[in-house]
Amino acid sequence: MTQFRPCIDLHEGKVKQIVGGSLREDGVGLETNFVSESSPDSYAARFANDKLLGGHIIQLGAGNELAAKAALKAYQGGLQIGGGISKETAAGWLYEGASHVIVTSEVFTPAGHFDLAKLDALKREVGSEHLVMDLSCRGKGGNWTVAMNRWQTLTDLKIAAPVLEELSGYCAEFLVHAVDVEGKCAGIDEALVEFLGLYTKIPTTYAGGARHLEDLELVKELSIGAVDLCIGSALDIFGGTGVKYADCLAWNRTQKKKA
Repeated sequence: MTQFRPCIDLHEGKVKQIVGGSLREDGVGLETNFVSESSPDSYAARFANDKLLGGHIIQLGAGNELAAKAALKAYQGGLQIGGGISKETAAGWLYEGASHVIVTSEVFTPAGHFDLAKLDALKREVGSEHLVMDLSCRGKGGNWTVAMNRWQTLTDLKIAAPVLEELSGYCAEFLVHAVDVEGKCAGIDEALVEFLGLYTKIPTTYAGGARHLEDLELVKELSIGAVDLCIGSALDIFGGTGVKYADCLAWNRTQKKKA
C-alpha cells in the first residue's frame, strides 16, 4: 500500500530543500530551493498531530544535532534519523526518540568499498528492527550505483536483486533517493521505482523528482503498492506549488480505507 511519507531535511540547523547533487562539504555550488522560517520541531509536531508514520530527518552536514533532537522530542518514536550516523552514535539517537537510524557512509570504507562487517556491527548494536539502509543512488541506463558522502562519492555497491535480498536481512527498511532528480521536481525515476517494487521484500521509501499528487498514484502502479513516496520540494509546506500537504494526508486516508 503506497503511502506518502514526510521528511525534514536539516542544513545549518534550518529546514531546507536542497538540490541533492549540489550538496558538497565546502558549500560551493549549493542550490537551495527553500529555507523555512518555521522550526524543525514545529514540522515534527505537525506530522505527529497528523499521525504520519515512517517519516525521516536527514542532517545535511554538521551543525544540525540540536535541531534534530528538538524535532525528535516533538514526535517521540515517530521519525527516523539519518546523516552522519555511526556505530558509536546510533544507540544515542534511538535514546533521543528516533524510531530508526538511517545509515550509508558508515558501512563503506572512505574509498567507497561496501563493508558488510560494518553493517553487521550496526545490526548487533541497535538491532535490525531499528536500522534503515540508505541506498540513495545515481543511475545510468537502468543501472544504479549507491552514492555516499553527501552523494558526491560513488561506491562499489550496485542496486541489484541479490543485493537487496542480502541487505534485507540486516535492516528493517530501505530509503532510496534518486540523486540525479532529487530536488528538481522534474519527475520521478520510474525505472528505479519499478525495480524496487519488483525486488524489495521490506518496506521501502523512494524520494526524488516528485512534482504533483499524481506521482503517488504513479508510484503505486509502478511498484504494485510496494514502495512509499517522500515528497519534498514540490510540497506546499516546503515552498512548493505542485503538491498540497492536505491532499497527501487525504491520499493516505483513502489508501488505508481501500486496504
